[in-house]
Amino acid sequence: MRLRELAEKLGCRLVGDGEIDVRGLAPFDEAQDGDVTFVAHPRYLLKLEATRASAVILKEGVPSSSKPILLASEPYLTFVRALRLFYPPERPTSGVHPSAILGPGVRVAEGVSIGPLSYIEEGVVIGPRSAVGPQVYIGRGSSMGADCQIYPQVIIREGVEIGDRVILHSGAVIGSDGFGYLRDQSGVRVKIPQVGRVILEDDVEIGANVTIDRATLGTTRLKRGTKIDNLVQIAHNVTVGEDTVIAAMTGISGSTKIGDRVTLAGQVGIVDHVEIGDDVTVGAQAGVTKDIPSGMVFLGSPAVPHQEFKRGVAAANQLPRLLKKLHAIEARLGALEDAFRRGGDPMASSGSSPEGRPS
Repeated sequence: MRLRELAEKLGCRLVGDGEIDVRGLAPFDEAQDGDVTFVAHPRYLLKLEATRASAVILKEGVPSSSKPILLASEPYLTFVRALRLFYPPERPTSGVHPSAILGPGVRVAEGVSIGPLSYIEEGVVIGPRSAVGPQVYIGRGSSMGADCQIYPQVIIREGVEIGDRVILHSGAVIGSDGFGYLRDQSGVRVKIPQVGRVILEDDVEIGANVTIDRATLGTTRLKRGTKIDNLVQIAHNVTVGEDTVIAAMTGISGSTKIGDRVTLAGQVGIVDHVEIGDDVTVGAQAGVTKDIPSGMVFLGSPAVPHQEFKRGVAAANQLPRLLKKLHAIEARLGALEDAFRRGGDPMASSGSSPEGRPS
């Protein structure tokens, strides 16, 4: 592709030779002749002439370069669009593989692909152009909208409702039983039946080995546009709002309600029945034990507002100095007590003059 063609498709302003051929995209430090790269951080501008890329996507207003440049208001986002141009997603050929098993009453829309050794229980509905990979299980009565991508070895239990353009990565388990037990009179734990369901709304993406439990009664719901990283646990009756992102190894306990546009960083833990408002950010490894109002940033375990957390860290960093000072005070106090017991001059033993100044 000519660089000028790429500029037109990306809506960029071209500076330099637009007739050069570009064959692909590469990171800044790994790009070779024929590659296009981008600069998202100002520190790379100092190395701009050193990159071997044929062209660079830059932010409008940066200094000029001897290399051809594609100027954009958002270089990283423009680079993502370029990725979609050069590497369009592959879609499997539509149709049901002969080794797949479809139960009674399964409805498969036009353009659907179902891979080898997948098992689709009775009454399942799969929408247009959705792709179900190999070794996928979909339980009875579940439904899926249009243009979904279900990667190999995903398990979708019974009664799960999936919207349009949902992506489920390998190993995800959607609709497993919620974790609920009660002790009977003899102290034995009795399993509480988990008879609710899971709803994943449009444009949700679920990472590898994520587990989302069905509700005890009612619904576990992930709303439109939410993105879940790998290795996340979402318990029964949880509600996650729109456009929320949850990073790896986060655990969310039952009946928690999470608002819209929330960010949960890695290894966040949330106790049950907590409510988190809209536009909240919770930092990595935080332990959320109480409700968080909208718009707040919380850090630490137990999680507290970020300014309070920073003050606590600053105070903790003073502990070595304060401990050293305390030991010095204890030593002086001990010397004064020894001198008093011996009937001597305590002020002399402490190394101070009668006026209280050091002698």
